[in-house]
Amino acid sequence: MPIETTATVVAEVPDDADLLAVPYSADLQTARPVELHLPVRDLLAHYEAKGEAGEIVEVPVARAGGVGRVLLFGVGDGSPRALRKAGAALTRRVKGRDRLTVVTPEGDVAAFAEAALLAAYSFKIGESGKKAVRTLAFAGADEQAVRRAQTVAQAVALARDLANTPSSVKNPAWLAERAAESGVAVRVWDEEQLQADGFGGILAVGRGSASPPRLIQLSYTPDEPADRHVVLVGKGITFDSGGLSLKPTENMKTQKTDMAGGAVVIAVLGALARLGARVKVTGLVAAAENMPSGTAQRPSDVITHYGGRTVEVLNTDAEGRLVMADALAYADAVLDPDAVVDIATLTGAISVALGRNVGAVYASDDVLAKQLLEAGEVTDDRLWRMPLIDDYTPALESSIADLSNVEAGSRFGAGSITAALFLREFTGGRPWAHLDIAGVGRSTVDEGTLSKGATGFGVRVLLEWLTRA
Repeated sequence: MPIETTATVVAEVPDDADLLAVPYSADLQTARPVELHLPVRDLLAHYEAKGEAGEIVEVPVARAGGVGRVLLFGVGDGSPRALRKAGAALTRRVKGRDRLTVVTPEGDVAAFAEAALLAAYSFKIGESGKKAVRTLAFAGADEQAVRRAQTVAQAVALARDLANTPSSVKNPAWLAERAAESGVAVRVWDEEQLQADGFGGILAVGRGSASPPRLIQLSYTPDEPADRHVVLVGKGITFDSGGLSLKPTENMKTQKTDMAGGAVVIAVLGALARLGARVKVTGLVAAAENMPSGTAQRPSDVITHYGGRTVEVLNTDAEGRLVMADALAYADAVLDPDAVVDIATLTGAISVALGRNVGAVYASDDVLAKQLLEAGEVTDDRLWRMPLIDDYTPALESSIADLSNVEAGSRFGAGSITAALFLREFTGGRPWAHLDIAGVGRSTVDEGTLSKGATGFGVRVLLEWLTRA
């Protein structure tokens, strides 16, 4: 659900703060001067505190009419990553409380506040469970930094909400309705318009479902003339059963989040105006539900994509690349962008390569790759550049069509790389990057800034990249 914790900024620590958090560093010194009337160093030594990020020592203090609490929290080396860990630990520690006043640590205030807010996120259908702290009051913080943190955190929460929504509620039309609430101009192609305009990949994937597919276009234009135009393409598979190439039951349980890339695109477009982005951005979400039925596409079918390229479908469970190929071809032919970035929970293979903490970036342009990698380091949406190995392109050969959607045999086996090579075929040679977030798009733990379910990975890195001066 949307983050219900409110972030505010106060000039000074109130004398009657019932719950107060004060940072301390590795040398056991409080990071900002604040009068606690407590033997802080002795207390920290007593509890054998080390000053590590996320370490918390809770101390009772006398307050008028009762007992208050001071939370002494470690900030480690004060780096953005350490501050994120500290902020998340604080929020998790005070669940169910009304208000926490935080003496803001030195360093990256936006990173600290953003993590504290993200740790307050939860998605629960029903009323059970302890609520997050209602208000975080940051004493002595830069108001603009806290405001940015709240905007980014809310965008991440929106992406999580969209992906966590059950597919009994969420279908392509529903996703289009949510996009229309984003505050930017939206255009939607229904199944008849998709047919008329030749979006064969999206139509083919959506054929097996009772819920017809959609192509959703979101457009952000800054108030001042923009010097570049970026297109973001998101995979919007609202449920992936695998189609006739049916997934095992266990593998289907997480497939409501297979539109996480599309959710990221919607969330990013909705946040750009509030962050003052000066670049023109168009978002494309290729939305379909991949289901088996008497009308579903079959292995061995040949489909014609937007622009005329033909693809032999060897595996209907490799459907994300089919819908995205249409959107990429449309972006190249009609939108004329300076750069294209797509984002998708595309391949299980990338989880084997990079695990669940680092996302993959493939890029045809070194400058674009470098910018995205740097933005990932700044935001902690960490990326690792993977190779586009041209020697693997024979994996996409088909004897009856221009391409096949997967390798016919197991000669190459590099599933994530060949998927990226497939997408590259539809980009028209423009500067392009592909973010494969299959490993990082879902979390199996409640830990740090993450909650079980969708992570919203990609929102922070794309907002950082798009809003850099």
